[in-house]
Amino acid sequence: MTGAEALARLKTLADPDRAARDAACHKAPRVYLGVPVPRIGPLVAGWRADASIGGRVALARALWDSDVHEARIAAAKLLTQSRIRPDGAVWDAIRSWVPQFDAWAIADAASSAGERRLVADPSRLDEVEGWVAEPSMWVRRAALVMTLPWTKQNYPSADDRAIRERVLDWCATLAPDREWFIQKAVAGWLRSLSRHDPGRVDRWLADHGDALKPFARKDAARRMP
Repeated sequence: MTGAEALARLKTLADPDRAARDAACHKAPRVYLGVPVPRIGPLVAGWRADASIGGRVALARALWDSDVHEARIAAAKLLTQSRIRPDGAVWDAIRSWVPQFDAWAIADAASSAGERRLVADPSRLDEVEGWVAEPSMWVRRAALVMTLPWTKQNYPSADDRAIRERVLDWCATLAPDREWFIQKAVAGWLRSLSRHDPGRVDRWLADHGDALKPFARKDAARRMP
């Protein structure tokens, strides 16, 4: 399967009316086909089953480089899998996409692929930490979205607790950021953690909550017991 062949397959599912709505929603200047995500998934599953890791990465890169909205979603889904060995080329593709994030749906799809690579090799967090200071709001946001797995552990190891604390420091750094998407990302990270460690979130809010916008602070505490 080549990138051109995959893109042609996506185009057979195009819905112009939906494409116009998607373009208005996401506001990023690119081609929209109007293919819903549930219809992209089965296509990607077939392409993934028939390809080597190298073939999947090559196809994902070609789809991403087309700059078609649904093709970028498909590219991310091609690389969204927990167990991939070796995964260096997969991580290299994902990290190369991060500076190009400009809309939430594509950013979230690629971040879902990225979070699995971070869990597979947490040493990659050293690179991700640098994203917190990036000029692009979407890159800063990705640092939190990709580390969400560390909010969801009921019995984290000592290493996982250390990573959790590390990202909580990133949240504190980003709390004064006035960008709406950053406020939502910080609140979402804390809200997710509150389901598993409400006491830690309560302490974070006591120390840093005043730096958040009121809506974000309320959202962060929404799941607190």
